[in-house]
Amino acid sequence: MSETEAQRVEAEFLALQHRICAAVEASDEAERFREDSWQRAEGGSGRSRVLSNGAVFERAGVNYSHVYGDMLPPSASAARPELAGRPFRALGVSVVIHPLNPFVPTSHFNVRFFSAGEAPGPIDWWFGGGFDLTPYYGFEEDAVHWHRQAESACRPFGADVYPRFKTWCDEYFYIRHRDEPRGIGGIFFDDLNTWGFDRSFEFVRSVSDHFLSAYGPIVERRKAHPYGAREREFQLYRRGRYVEFNLVYDRGTLFGLQSGGRVESILMSLPPLVAWRYDWHPDPDTPEAELYERFLSRKDWI
Repeated sequence: MSETEAQRVEAEFLALQHRICAAVEASDEAERFREDSWQRAEGGSGRSRVLSNGAVFERAGVNYSHVYGDMLPPSASAARPELAGRPFRALGVSVVIHPLNPFVPTSHFNVRFFSAGEAPGPIDWWFGGGFDLTPYYGFEEDAVHWHRQAESACRPFGADVYPRFKTWCDEYFYIRHRDEPRGIGGIFFDDLNTWGFDRSFEFVRSVSDHFLSAYGPIVERRKAHPYGAREREFQLYRRGRYVEFNLVYDRGTLFGLQSGGRVESILMSLPPLVAWRYDWHPDPDTPEAELYERFLSRKDWI
């Protein structure tokens, strides 16, 4: 890969961060993002944007980072041990949105670009990313819309892409110690380079565009839905599952911490309020039970 290609990725990711922040602010109306620019001592920098205590979003984090170093962290080379010890470059945009209303789902999106090695030696590169949805109260209409947008993002790249990346998402965003999925999934991909740089980059742009068209209509449909203390308590309880996954399994969190990234930016994905209950189970025939029975399972939504 060339320096020009890395510059194209950087320009695209910076513009993407701006587009997502603008869309979130337009939906919330009451609050704006706070921006922090930071430098990494070992090499690289980033731009973190966080919106807090809005009318619609309790917290929204949209982080851009471009970091590099002398040795690829274990979380990035675990599946490719031949890359261990190589110098690396990593660029990415990571988004986690925690709405205030329990009837609006939490959403997660990220795209990333890695390269390992340096000239005149071999340089390996790849893209990764995807988006997934974590509802607290399920609506089939929303689940179908979310997955139709995911399928639409993948369709120009082959009929097998959406089923393959959907399955990968279902398997990745699975809380193994709870034996349950984090949400209703979406698409997830990593180590993407077999299509060549231009085609892979085009796919990343398609996924980015479809994240906004997938999440925006769901927010608009649900953000004014009435709710009370019961729904809020259940939302805080289910947010605990989100925290468990991010701190135990999430590769992005592990990479950020292992690479010496800015801790505040890495952990901005965590919700501002969470609750745990000991050995709690929903009552039968309730909306809370319906989430477990109908939505927290692997299924073909479209």
